[in-house]
Amino acid sequence: MYGRVYSRILHRASSYRLKVYLKVSFQVAYNCPFSSWSPSGPDQRFCTGEESGIWTRSCCQFSTHQDLDFHQNQVQINSILRSNEQTVNVPEFDGRALSSVRKFDSNQLPANTPNEDRRSAATCLQSKGMLFGVFDGHGGWACAQAVSERLLYYVAVAMMPKQTLEELEKCMEHGRPILPILQWYKHHADFNYRESASLYTNHLRVFWQELLDNEEHDEGMSPQEALSCAFKRLDADISLEAQVPLSSDLMKSTAIQVAFAGCTACVAHVGTDGIHVANAGDCRAVLGVQNGDGSWSAVPLSKDHNSQNHAELERIRAQHPPSERDTVVTDDRLLGVLMPLRAFGNVRFKWSLELQQSILASLESGVDLDSLNLYQYTPPNYLTPPYLEVTPEITYHKLRPQDRFLILGTDGLWDEFASEEAVRLVGEHLSGIHLQAPVSPSERKLKLGQMHELLLKRRARASPALDTNAATHLIRYALGTGEYGGLSQERLASMLALPEDLARMYRDDITVTVVYLNYDLARSRHS
Repeated sequence: MYGRVYSRILHRASSYRLKVYLKVSFQVAYNCPFSSWSPSGPDQRFCTGEESGIWTRSCCQFSTHQDLDFHQNQVQINSILRSNEQTVNVPEFDGRALSSVRKFDSNQLPANTPNEDRRSAATCLQSKGMLFGVFDGHGGWACAQAVSERLLYYVAVAMMPKQTLEELEKCMEHGRPILPILQWYKHHADFNYRESASLYTNHLRVFWQELLDNEEHDEGMSPQEALSCAFKRLDADISLEAQVPLSSDLMKSTAIQVAFAGCTACVAHVGTDGIHVANAGDCRAVLGVQNGDGSWSAVPLSKDHNSQNHAELERIRAQHPPSERDTVVTDDRLLGVLMPLRAFGNVRFKWSLELQQSILASLESGVDLDSLNLYQYTPPNYLTPPYLEVTPEITYHKLRPQDRFLILGTDGLWDEFASEEAVRLVGEHLSGIHLQAPVSPSERKLKLGQMHELLLKRRARASPALDTNAATHLIRYALGTGEYGGLSQERLASMLALPEDLARMYRDDITVTVVYLNYDLARSRHS
């Protein structure tokens, strides 16, 4: 396939001309009273990339972070693949309990410009466990950005006991410093919606005030209850914020942009005894299990909410009149438009047409809707909304000694290979041992040429890993797997050299987080 990619790129690239612009830096400052994370210093800056190339064709303008070079060397490829990678070692004891997480690796590789994927990772400081999330945006990055910086707070607050919530509220009432809710693990390129920080804080506070008024909330919610409540409450807040008057035009336009965009989400809470996974959409969580013989098995901890999930199709069809049975999902898409069947935002599939038109009309007349990724559009057969919801499907798995790691990935990863292959790659990366299945009786009857091909495939599987970060290792293989299952430098270079108007035609944004579990803790508990 990479030969066809290579030739098509060369053909398209012949009509481009390259301009080189100098690096642009801008400073981001964000302070949140509930977070223990802040920029590492007053001069922390986020760059758009070294000498970003701008491709122009006719009146269109595109930007790419690397030259169109199909013969990139290993150093150049590594630089691209590793620019967003992150490795965090987690203390074995956090002052309250032993941690079920040893460390985690994370990475992102964009295809869209800007990247529409987001990721989050944090330790709950006023309750137990760690939270990890991956978020796949569509219709722009706005919704994924908002959800990635807000959802984990909602989950953590929902799990907090009433006594701790009362302490939070007293501190807010009297303007006193409060204990942070989360310890964030941020990559230096991550950022926050600083212009909306006060709005997000106020609505989080309203949420915990309602929990305080709930007589049944004494000990806080279980992780399963908290995840379900947090998903639905944040989506309701996103919808509300787009409808009410706000203090500035910028805040108002941002809220509307977030609501009309959308994102899927997969969030895992890793506690001392087990893992709760909440999924809405087509991101995925997979557990890597090491078998007694050293081989690896994949245990799915989520189900994709798309047209391939027949139970999901029937759930949606049952919510609408029989006359709409053939139009609710067409061409494998919701109303023929949207691929994921559960998501945050996407009010175009939730609100009435009258409300949508009213909200878009409320924007200042000078606002360019196209610049906000907004447009006047009604999905076909939009008769009985809402057609979309964000209620997550929640899975619980009790940790066992053989459970070694958890993979969270956006659908850009799963488009490239199956869950079993991802687990095998991470497992062999972890152990350094590449197991080969015995030659089967049918394989022993192969002709010489076929046997040679089999040996090439087995040799390709045994090639040493180039990355210490398992998430980077997965992305490298997702884009660079060649004919025999090994890495193809030519294919990888071609995929990474795609200009921006072509990249999305061949791959999606990819975000991966690999969480290594403390199987010693599970072993001692099991024994």
